[in-house]
Amino acid sequence: MTPSVDNNLKQSYQHLFEHLEQSRQRVQPSFVLQEIGTVKSVSAGIAIVHGLPNAGFEELLRFPGDIYGIAFNIDEHEIGVIMLGDYSQLNAGDEVKRTRRVVDIPVGADLIGRVIDPLGRALDGKGNLTCKQRMAIERPAPEIMTRSPVTEPLQTGLKVLDALIPIGKGQRELIMGDRQTGKTSIAIDAILNQKDKNVLCVYCAIGQKSASVAKILATLKHHNAFEYTVVMVTEGNDPPGLDYIAPYAATSIGEYFMEQGKDVLIVYDDLTQHARSYRELSLLLRRPPGREAFPGDIFYLHSRLLERSTHLNEAHGGGSMTALPIIETEEQNMSAYIPTNLISITDGQIYLSPSLFSLGILPAVDVGKSVSRVGGKAQRAAYRKVSGALKLAYAQFEELETFARFGARLDASSLQLIEHGQRIRSCLKQAESSPQSVAAQIVILLALTNGLFDSIDLAAMDSAQSAAIEGLTSLPQSIIGKLEQAETIEEHDKHIILDMLSQTLKPFTESTLRTGDKAQFMVEEANG
Repeated sequence: MTPSVDNNLKQSYQHLFEHLEQSRQRVQPSFVLQEIGTVKSVSAGIAIVHGLPNAGFEELLRFPGDIYGIAFNIDEHEIGVIMLGDYSQLNAGDEVKRTRRVVDIPVGADLIGRVIDPLGRALDGKGNLTCKQRMAIERPAPEIMTRSPVTEPLQTGLKVLDALIPIGKGQRELIMGDRQTGKTSIAIDAILNQKDKNVLCVYCAIGQKSASVAKILATLKHHNAFEYTVVMVTEGNDPPGLDYIAPYAATSIGEYFMEQGKDVLIVYDDLTQHARSYRELSLLLRRPPGREAFPGDIFYLHSRLLERSTHLNEAHGGGSMTALPIIETEEQNMSAYIPTNLISITDGQIYLSPSLFSLGILPAVDVGKSVSRVGGKAQRAAYRKVSGALKLAYAQFEELETFARFGARLDASSLQLIEHGQRIRSCLKQAESSPQSVAAQIVILLALTNGLFDSIDLAAMDSAQSAAIEGLTSLPQSIIGKLEQAETIEEHDKHIILDMLSQTLKPFTESTLRTGDKAQFMVEEANG
């Protein structure tokens, strides 16, 4: 090898070593201390982990395959974890890492019109969510001094509720009844009625069947309710951990809009499944069972959820979140553990009777067992004026109707009460997915309380109500505006409305009289 080539090689090696030395000096290795635990065992919906001594309560833990869980039981040597994903692929010995954060969910205006799961993953095939802000699913309820009284009504579009069991913005009203009595239908009708009323809706389906969820989504889509609704879904085959966090995640979404000064309606469908999922997880984690095998903190499970629904004062934006939790009773047993817990937490209940449902009286609201603890304070003046004595008259009718079934002879006044009560029941009937406007409801109630329907045959009541609503178009626009705002009805306006109703219902009254005359003639002929 010639000296020149040898020198060139030396220079190349020297440059290479200098470059390596400079690169080594530029690299500043950073060491991050990370706790890594190990899966000890996996069972239905839970995992036992050891080796994470500093993990906190409800901290989010990460398992292989981007599966997450919540640290729920913090014991001395191990942690009981609620799984939030498909845990079937996990095995004993898999690594577990801390995330140093709690479970959170994306929030923002982009959620409106979307169907998501409790972890914020899209289920509607419209692509991933683009929300930049996230909120923890477990948040403290607003303080007492930040709240305002519930005084503004939330119209459901259902006459039986808006007239007799009014719901206010910021109220928690329980919907309860046996299975297949129309609980979900009432909640969905309330959502449909919020169109063009500047109320955002959140519907949370907890452990529902896929067919039931698909039907609800189709109804919302058909009535264009997705323009102001967020839907959160967990299905029956999802892990119980997702059922457990679903209502809290949905409430955080509602709180985001409430804190912006907006009115929100949130529906939990249903909290029976939520309580059962929590009981399943608690028993698997070896927590001591109590009444009906539910854990001791089952009351706190729902109280900390429903206390987050409120009406904020103006200093905090003036927003509100109205909750309609749904609960399923068994054999009309309102005194079971979970129903009594929720009755004591909420501001009233709407009880649906299976006997009324079987008779075709829909919605099957049992007015006697239903109550709103906000009451008339969340009802506009026009409603109070036209429905003040309605609940009492209906209660008297139900008592007399029960009494008359024993074959008792009734006097004329009692028979008149029964006739009037039958018209009240007929007026309170309403088809599914057909909420009525405030003006239409007030006109019907005004005709009812003034006895204009009493002389109409029961078979013609539906047609008579439709005619009365159509008669609204003949009223002056100023009166219609007052009715829509549900302001106090002046005596002059009341006489104009009653004159319109008398003229509109006159053909139905005459038809009933002709039918009655014919029946009387047949009776006289039979008697010779």
